[in-house]
Amino acid sequence: MTKLQRLYDEQGQSPWLDNLTRPYLRDGTLARLVDNGVRGVTANPTIFAKAIEGSNAYDEQLAALTAAGRSTPDAYWDLVLDDMAQALRVLRGTFDASGGTDGFVSIEVAPELARDTEATIAAARALHERIARPNLFVKIPATPEGVPAIQAMIGEGRSINITLIFSLARYDQVIEAYLSGLEMLARRGDDLGEVHSVASFFVSRVDTEVDRRLQSISADGARASEVLALRGRAAVAQAKLAYRLFRDRFAGERWERLAAHGAHVQRPLWASTSTKNPDLPDTLYIDSLIGPDTVNTLPEATITAFEDHGTLARTIDTDVDSAADVMSRLSAVGVDMDDVGRVLEDRGVAGFHESFGHVLNALGAKAVQLAGR
Repeated sequence: MTKLQRLYDEQGQSPWLDNLTRPYLRDGTLARLVDNGVRGVTANPTIFAKAIEGSNAYDEQLAALTAAGRSTPDAYWDLVLDDMAQALRVLRGTFDASGGTDGFVSIEVAPELARDTEATIAAARALHERIARPNLFVKIPATPEGVPAIQAMIGEGRSINITLIFSLARYDQVIEAYLSGLEMLARRGDDLGEVHSVASFFVSRVDTEVDRRLQSISADGARASEVLALRGRAAVAQAKLAYRLFRDRFAGERWERLAAHGAHVQRPLWASTSTKNPDLPDTLYIDSLIGPDTVNTLPEATITAFEDHGTLARTIDTDVDSAADVMSRLSAVGVDMDDVGRVLEDRGVAGFHESFGHVLNALGAKAVQLAGR
């Protein structure tokens, strides 16, 4: 039994692959990963950009789409949706065997819609209707404009992966949107058991930004050792407090009423879990965040590291008081975690938008090249 399989069987955490490429679908790599314990797949505009630009596996279809008069943006979505359809088939067995808990594949609405509530609603609805598979997650970013779109989509009975969560304050809003959406659905008399959701809480980027600020603060010298001792601790501490918030919000009378109608909890999903700082352990964001009713999305290198030397133990709800102390100490030295969240949210939206624009330009250039052959 692999560690990924044990992660789910023994600890109740679902490992998902943070990658999707056509070669993986064609050569059976994704199917083998699923056999070894991967229980879902996530992708984003950056991942699709790398996949399409880094392989000639898309060339034949791109040439045919171009010859048929498809625009570059339309061709991009045709390529992506074909990959999605294949991946959804590979994961369908996991979805059925888990009773709809796992086996999901996620696709994100176009990044340029992140600041437009109504356009996000329309795009998410269109993706669900176009793909129409029960194990599809449409990803909506947790921007201020995205939060009401999340509620609206849940209220329509659509399964949603909320992405780009960087702060506890925003996470609380996301949970509220999910619960309110379920209540809308219940008032309509629809089946709450058909709706699933995960809340993607980004991890490593938090340490990167906080550590940058700590380095800057320490330059003043007065409390340098105290400040620098907090490096590499913010992300795990915040995630542990996020899990405590999850447990608190999915309990009590309000939740019990929804659960009685078949509602599922919205599981926290730990995203961006490859360490960016080489001084930190390469399995830090797996080993420290293991617990039931959670998901961890892992790139291949992190899966390999975890299988080799990762630690299997329930850790997500241990030392929570220490996590709260870390957050208090960060505030005391001048790190505003709400501002960290806002900065990372803006940066995440911009990064996905840049990747989307880049891949469209690359596809346009490749289409011209293929047409000239």
